Amino acid sequence: MMTFNPAFDLYHSIFRMANIACRLEEGEFFEVERVRIWDYYLIFPDKVHKIKIKRDEKDMRALCSKLSKHNNPYERSGNNRIQFEQIRSVQISALKCLVSCGILSKEDYEKGRVAVGDRTALDDFIATVGRLPAREHNSLSYLLLFSRNMPLTGIDGLKDRTRLLDSKYDAD
Repeated sequence: MMTFNPAFDLYHSIFRMANIACRLEEGEFFEVERVRIWDYYLIFPDKVHKIKIKRDEKDMRALCSKLSKHNNPYERSGNNRIQFEQIRSVQISALKCLVSCGILSKEDYEKGRVAVGDRTALDDFIATVGRLPAREHNSLSYLLLFSRNMPLTGIDGLKDRTRLLDSKYDAD
């Protein structure tokens, strides 16, 4: 029996990536890998509870505990890294689509970054397709608060804490 899985749906991925881009401030950019990680947790919001939180980050732990835990019986369980790699091509295609429409900056994307190219076009697109549902919106808000200014690489960087990408050989 096959069920719909938004992880492999290009249109749903475009929707999620556009909603992530809405959270970028004027002139702000993020690494493609960081945006992909955030997107992964929009697809699988229950897995946000598995992100490593340091002992001195009690406020983050408290916020994370307030996020709803809802076991979806249709959600694929298994190795998070494998799942993350399996959706890579869909995520990259979604970003390229938003770049080709001018919503995301082509120049930044070519440098491995995600930045808004045309805020009006992005706002119009979101007005047409809609915003994230409350649960995913809350997960994204938490992720942004938790890791917006966190380094992507190195010990205690986002890659290390999520364990979705290998960080062992990253230059600090």
